Parts: sequence; structure tokens; C-alpha cells
Amino acid sequence: MKKTELLYEGKAKKVFSTEEKEILIVSYKDDATAFNGEKKGTIEGKGVVNNRMANHVFKLLEKNGIPTHLIEELSDRETAVKKVNIIPLEVIVRNIAAGSFSKKLGIAEGTKLLEPTLEFSYKNDALGDPLINDYYAIAIGLATREEIQTITEYAFKINDIIKEYFLKANMELVDFKIEFGRLEDKTIILADEISPDTCRLWDVNTHEKLDKDRFRRDLGNVVEAYNEVFNRLGL
Repeated sequence: MKKTELLYEGKAKKVFSTEEKEILIVSYKDDATAFNGEKKGTIEGKGVVNNRMANHVFKLLEKNGIPTHLIEELSDRETAVKKVNIIPLEVIVRNIAAGSFSKKLGIAEGTKLLEPTLEFSYKNDALGDPLINDYYAIAIGLATREEIQTITEYAFKINDIIKEYFLKANMELVDFKIEFGRLEDKTIILADEISPDTCRLWDVNTHEKLDKDRFRRDLGNVVEAYNEVFNRLGL
């Protein structure tokens, strides 16, 4: 399968068209950004970790009834995926208070929530990805009520599956961000990635951060943390 044209270059990935109309190739970069692109850097080998981990997790989710855009891993950094129209919603599930959730609500980071929470952010860099609710999303045409219901059901099911999966590798799933897309027939499927870029993962015993927070907060050992996740999952 050959790349024919660069369609899009984002903060962490490049997306290429192929000879097949409904198939794209995603290429993962080592570039790292935080705070809506205000902080920039490079995490050596990040693209490999994220590509292989996302594909591994997506295969697990497929086996458990979650449809995804994954077709085939082509190399350490490149994957063939189904072409979708991305729904401009960042879908965030939280199990433990951390990050902006802790700051906004004055809840100590590390506080276990009584049940998982679900948040939607409007995926718009110019506006800073503002937090919205499902009524906003429906009112401005981002998604229908039926699509929101499907996304919500998938998000909580994904949480159940990967929380248990990461726990077996002695990692707590604190929270994560996912994105969904529509196929040509309007079917909703999981897209984007699940990786240390999009998940907060803490060591079960020490609560050491093994994710992008090490880059955001200048904690050091960022490459080592990504590789630790990679190794714990046996990738």
C-alpha cells in the first residue's frame, strides 16, 4: 500500500491518502505539544510507542465489540486505517481526579472518583477546545442525539476494557481522551489513538506518572516513561 498525498499534518501525526479511496495511512511523529500547542518538543521514539500501542489496544477493543478505524499496521510508525469524518468532539473519561479536573473543582489529584465521569470538548484549536455538554454538541450540529448516545456507550465500555487491561500491567488508568469518526454510511467508529499521549497512566504502587504529563510538567524521564509502558504491555 502506497501513500499518494499528504492530506493533513497535526501535532502528533501525518495522514496520507492511498490508491484506495476509503483507506488512509497514518504516520506517527516524535513531536510533542502541550497546552494547545504552546509548549513544543520532541520525545524520541514516541511515534513508535504510540503507533504500536494504539494498534494493540484497538485490536483488543475490536475483539470486545468496539468498532475501530484500524486496518493494518504497516511498520513501526505507519498504519492503514479506514477513512472517516472525524466528529469534532474530544471525549474524555476520568476514573481518578487529575489535571484540569482537579484544578477546576478543587479536588486533590489522585482522589478516586465514585464512578467514571464523561466530558466533551469542542475540538477547535482556535477556541482552546472548550468544554461543552451534549446539548451544545447537538445544538451546533456536531453530532445527533443518537450519535451522542452511541459515543457515550462506547466510551464507558472502552473504559471498562482498557482499565482492566492496564491494571494487569500494574498501571492505573487515571483518565483518557478518545475521538470518534463517521464512515461513509454514518456508522460511528473509534478513531485517533489510545497511547501515553492520550491516557494518564500511573504505576499502581508508586503512582509514578508514565504518560505525557512528564512532558507537560517538566518531570523528566519522558522517553523512559513511554518505553516503560511499551515494555509493560509486552509490545
